[in-house]
Amino acid sequence: MPALGEGRADGVWCTLGEPRTTAQIARSGFAWVGLDAQHGAFDDATLTATMATLAVAAPAVPVAVRVAELSDAAIGRALDLGADAVVVPMVETVEQAERAVRAAHYPPRGRRSWGPMSGLWGGTAPAVTAAEPEVWAMLETPDGVRAAEQVLAVPGVSAVFVGPFDLSIGLGTELDALLADDDAADALPAIVAAARRAGKQTGAFAGDLARADRLRALGFDRVAVVTDATLLAHGAAAVLGAGATGRTSY
Repeated sequence: MPALGEGRADGVWCTLGEPRTTAQIARSGFAWVGLDAQHGAFDDATLTATMATLAVAAPAVPVAVRVAELSDAAIGRALDLGADAVVVPMVETVEQAERAVRAAHYPPRGRRSWGPMSGLWGGTAPAVTAAEPEVWAMLETPDGVRAAEQVLAVPGVSAVFVGPFDLSIGLGTELDALLADDDAADALPAIVAAARRAGKQTGAFAGDLARADRLRALGFDRVAVVTDATLLAHGAAAVLGAGATGRTSY
């Protein structure tokens, strides 16, 4: 599956852990899909089934997997299953960013062990030299925001991805207030500016349409617009003749 390119790219954040539903969503026009193995219902079995289904049903759609933790096992497993990008939660230091990059890459650049699983569902494993996974470091704490410049300078970090819910909790502010702050020194504009200076991409979880618009206005490139559950709620509202409610699972 191809890596996600430059520029604006709206994605959908999948939490239900349902392979066929995820595949149908992937075919609906989003630029990428994210599978949440940290706070969603994706365990190893459902993640494996979903990646196998996506490889057949939507092979051209890039897939990002948010792993449950920063570990060689979690990151390597997601990539072995065919993820194009790994989203690594709670990155706060250069050392953690470097660990994530090493876990995602084969030697000599990293310490990932060889074991791609695409052959199990009829795919072809990429050569070691052709494996170029994206590493998205999640900045979702005050320490993460303060380290943004340094994290973005780590070779192999492809993008920073903001979790605004956790970040607002950590900063002791309301989510709406965090999104409204637009001074250069405020958290979200500062992250975007640091990424632009580094020539790296930015992403963020929105969860509803209004927050997605706001995050785009702040300059974020890769926005997870809605969850799969929210998308189903919007579709049901449309079919029933009601306006979309903006319902979100968060």
